[in-house]
Amino acid sequence: MSDTPLSAPHPAPTPRWRHYWSLMRADRPIGTLLLLWPTWWALWLATGGLPPLWTLFVFTAGVWLTRSAGCVINDYADRWLDPHVERTRSRPLATGAISGRAALALFAVLMLVAFGLVLTLNWLTIALSFIGVFLAASYPYLKRYTHLPQVYLGMSFGWGIPMAFAAVQGEVPMLAWLLYAGNILWSTAYDTWYAMVDREDDLKMGSHSTAILFGELDLVIQGVLYALFLATMALVGVRGGLGGYYLAGVAVAAVLVVYEFWICRNRERGPCFKAFLHNNWVGAALFAGIAVDLALR
Repeated sequence: MSDTPLSAPHPAPTPRWRHYWSLMRADRPIGTLLLLWPTWWALWLATGGLPPLWTLFVFTAGVWLTRSAGCVINDYADRWLDPHVERTRSRPLATGAISGRAALALFAVLMLVAFGLVLTLNWLTIALSFIGVFLAASYPYLKRYTHLPQVYLGMSFGWGIPMAFAAVQGEVPMLAWLLYAGNILWSTAYDTWYAMVDREDDLKMGSHSTAILFGELDLVIQGVLYALFLATMALVGVRGGLGGYYLAGVAVAAVLVVYEFWICRNRERGPCFKAFLHNNWVGAALFAGIAVDLALR
């Protein structure tokens, strides 16, 4: 018998579809959930309870499609930056596993499918969807020119709120814009946790974020943002005629936010990323408060 050791088998190449799946972040549902909760807040408030099933399907599927499309265009815009950032250097566009042209084609397909769903709704919702497409497509380029891409993310992520009211009520009342403002505050805050993870890499590459803008005052300004968010959501409850169950949801959300500040008190990368993920439960607590309060009226 030969004494020559057998060579280790080469790992099987990653199937191409997995690269596209990863590019859409379909393997990481947190972004979809953070977009879904505000959309569901709006649908339940606009309807006064469970929305029509087709409308619920259109908006739920639309959230997944537009979030996936947003991730694709974000990575396309950041293909110059991602190879130099620890957290993103293994993304498909950064490694060259997927070409920029293929990414743009995927973005177009996802947005066309989402638009096809919107076409089943009323004219006002269709008109508002064009603004949503512009917000989603332009957001990734903001970090090159402004320190406030997180604010623009909130505008983009929350656009399902006025669309949901338009789909159900045929108009966008003041309650919808108040909820939209609350979501912008929330998105800015939780995406700042995310930006704090990448702050050192972004500084080296000349990218911009609220984490860089806030500097040493990051935790203080985060506190202001979350306080304004919770106050706005409480006002949403007042204007929406919600009662004690909803206020209990706001209180639970406040406790969850306090926990985030506790784990991020030393501004370490791991805890800041954990705090970002943890906002899923903040959104869920507020949705539970809305849904239970409306169901038990």
